[in-house]
Amino acid sequence: MLPILFTLTTFVSTMAGGLFALKNRDRLHRILGFTAGVLLGVVAFDLMPEIFDLLSTTKTDPVVPMIALVVGFLAFHIAEKLTILHSAHEADHDTDGEYTAHKHPQVGLLSAIALSAHSFLDGVGIGLAFQVNTTVGLAVALAVIAHDFSDGLNTVTLMLTHRNTSRRSFYLLLLDATTPLLGALSTLFFRLSDQQLLIYLGFFVGFLLYIGASDILPEAHAKHPSRLTLALTVAGTVLIFLVTRVNLG
Repeated sequence: MLPILFTLTTFVSTMAGGLFALKNRDRLHRILGFTAGVLLGVVAFDLMPEIFDLLSTTKTDPVVPMIALVVGFLAFHIAEKLTILHSAHEADHDTDGEYTAHKHPQVGLLSAIALSAHSFLDGVGIGLAFQVNTTVGLAVALAVIAHDFSDGLNTVTLMLTHRNTSRRSFYLLLLDATTPLLGALSTLFFRLSDQQLLIYLGFFVGFLLYIGASDILPEAHAKHPSRLTLALTVAGTVLIFLVTRVNLG
């Protein structure tokens, strides 16, 4: 029952992050700047070190996860372009002569679903860790709980950025908060190999790099460029660095 109890805690953490974003829509550009830093920190200090560890233990060619990274980056880019979902660089003159970038709710929906898939794997990680022993399970569970606040924040931010309603954003937040529990339950029926996890992590890193560089950072500075937003980006990165150092310790 321990994996289930801890994934219920991740539900609370994820919901708290998402609700914070929903209640602060008027300061969304600052949240976006912070979120960009969080994503960079997650990639640099959480996911990439995990990839390096798996490469060492599995003796896998480093090119394998890097191919997965490129595929993850390009897959989301191509999906957006082919369906005409992403148009951050397309603009029309409005009546005031200003440029207004088109935003499409489906882009936010696609991004939020991808983040929920990652949260599902977080739950799988908790379940498998407890299969090893309780100490390992507790360490993994605490790590997931620590960064799930930012997961909820990221999910809602991406939805709102692409002009989704607050109600739809809440539903996707609820999905993201629930998937770790489903992931933990699924470990009763299957086990993910280290090689499969390595490919998945590479793919997800590519996805995060794309949405961070193509969507979140440009939007954060599009209408409200400020030193505070820049500082929040740095703060988000530093926060994840500190969280991961504590977890590693």
